[in-house]
Amino acid sequence: MKIKNWLLFLSFILVLGALAACSDDKAADSSSKDSEESADEKVLNFVNPEAIPSMDPAIATDESSFVYLAATMEGLYRLDESAKPSPGIATEHKVSDDGLTWTFTLREDAVWSNGEPVTAHDFVYAWQRAVNPETGSEYGPYMMNGVIKNATAVSQGELPAEDLGVTADGDYTLVVELENPTPYFETLTTFGTFFPLNQAFVEEKGDDFATSSDNLLANGPYKISEWESTSNSWDLVKNEDYWDAASVNMDKLTFQVVKDPQTALNLYEEGTVDRIDLTSDLVDQYATDDEYVVSADTFVYFLKFNQTTTDALANKNIRAAISRAFDKEALVSEILNNGSIVANGLVPADFTPMPETGEDFREVSGDLVTYDLEAAQDYWEKGLEELGTETVEIELLTDDDQTTKMLVEYVANQLSTNLEGLEVKIKQVPKEQRLDLDNNMDYELQLTRWGPDFLDPFTFMNLFTTDSGNNKTGYSSEQYDKLVLDTASALATDNVARYENFLEAEKLLFEDAVIAPVYQASRAQLISPKVKGVFVNPFGATYEYKWADVAAE
Repeated sequence: MKIKNWLLFLSFILVLGALAACSDDKAADSSSKDSEESADEKVLNFVNPEAIPSMDPAIATDESSFVYLAATMEGLYRLDESAKPSPGIATEHKVSDDGLTWTFTLREDAVWSNGEPVTAHDFVYAWQRAVNPETGSEYGPYMMNGVIKNATAVSQGELPAEDLGVTADGDYTLVVELENPTPYFETLTTFGTFFPLNQAFVEEKGDDFATSSDNLLANGPYKISEWESTSNSWDLVKNEDYWDAASVNMDKLTFQVVKDPQTALNLYEEGTVDRIDLTSDLVDQYATDDEYVVSADTFVYFLKFNQTTTDALANKNIRAAISRAFDKEALVSEILNNGSIVANGLVPADFTPMPETGEDFREVSGDLVTYDLEAAQDYWEKGLEELGTETVEIELLTDDDQTTKMLVEYVANQLSTNLEGLEVKIKQVPKEQRLDLDNNMDYELQLTRWGPDFLDPFTFMNLFTTDSGNNKTGYSSEQYDKLVLDTASALATDNVARYENFLEAEKLLFEDAVIAPVYQASRAQLISPKVKGVFVNPFGATYEYKWADVAAE
């Protein structure tokens, strides 16, 4: 596994401000008392690049949402500092000899933040809700179809949600039936889509559920406060009702949305925040700083082609040309300059080894799409000839943060320069809006990314199967579908054959020019030396805050 869970060092910040002079002695005494109480708190302060798109486990699809869901909620298991499943609401489980039935024993001391117990019924309700087509979840079907018994039929409206292969045997035993043996199912249970929900609370809140702090329940280490769906700041406060509250050291974590890198740097240097990401123009300045940290990542960024909106992008030669027409090495070394590496495939480097040999999947699969100007121009000429035109105009959809702005301006310039007759227009929008446009397939070309949800190539390869809720490209291939889906069914118990299918499927994905890989991310950061106990996960929620603490001075 490439990513180690670096032990980050989380900062203690005294939430004390200069108090205005007050002639009222009583008020002054009260202010002094409040300051003393604040001084006793353990508080850390962070920035976030965007507002939280969703705190509904069934609706969430992005990194930020899953980070805060993982901080405030808990599923059957939780990833520990080594990215291994550790006890969460489940204390243990048993698997039947055929690998199809998993029986989880739940702890009896877990409660929701309203005092009600967390039970097996909460998992049954949440999982059924996630695959019920009336919910409109992308991740429910994506994570459960072909894994949990009847999930596909339920998500397609062919069976009622009650037929999903998950049942409660009393309040504290959860029985899960799988379609096929799924060795990585334990890691799946750590992911946000599989978190439980209190049915009475969700139904009482109705459309207001998960729209604000008051419309959420926590069963994890923290509760979210001062948050609404449009908030640019929020807090995580220790959940005293959490079953393992004794392991939660921090009283509060504060977050504010900061999109401008220089603003974030100013906040860090003045001691207002404890960790920031550095853009390329700041890396060289701080690369020798004691607080400079480079964290490798498994997120892969790529250009996604919508084959249904324009004749140009419906043409495979045009897509193949765009895939090869920009210099990725210059992009990572000059534009990003943060340790990111060129991506020439979909499955990231050093993510998962091949069975038997232990070789890295990425090395075995090789470079499938590289920067190749001559090949790009040959594909381009063929595509233009097939379209009967000399010019093509394409809109590139992206997020609106500063780093993305620099990146896409570079890519757009490269494409327009290297492919004669191509004009690329950039459309930058807030991330939540981009996700909505993607979901509605209301885009032409899009810069997006994917991080793994569990430790298996399937988490990447299933993205582009025909019925995947995350496909959103118009791509459909019976051959690709069979290669990928067989790894979860006919070949489920033959890991060597599974990986051979993954290799063949990834090659086919780029022969069909479905996406254009760009880079595999790293994060160049400044992190206060006072901070410890924040783990970085190689899959699932990026940050684990449960064990955050302040280093002794």
